[in-house]
Amino acid sequence: MYIKVTSKRQVTFPKRVLDALGVSPGDQIELNETADGFMLRPRRFRPEMFGTLADMIPPDHEPFDIRKFRDGTYDSSLRD
Repeated sequence: MYIKVTSKRQVTFPKRVLDALGVSPGDQIELNETADGFMLRPRRFRPEMFGTLADMIPPDHEPFDIRKFRDGTYDSSLRD
């Protein structure tokens, strides 16, 4: 199977390759270099693998005010 590289160095993979990888428009493909060459694999992000952080915040926790933070004084001792 051959894939043509355009003048902008872009490539178009055949539909059957993308179907085999299980990728759709907007998905990302990861390219890894191995000892044998390069390997393509779909970059997967599955939201169900990540829990919500909202349950970890105590109910009495004061919300963070970004404007108050930005307008506050700068303490140079906190840098690095």
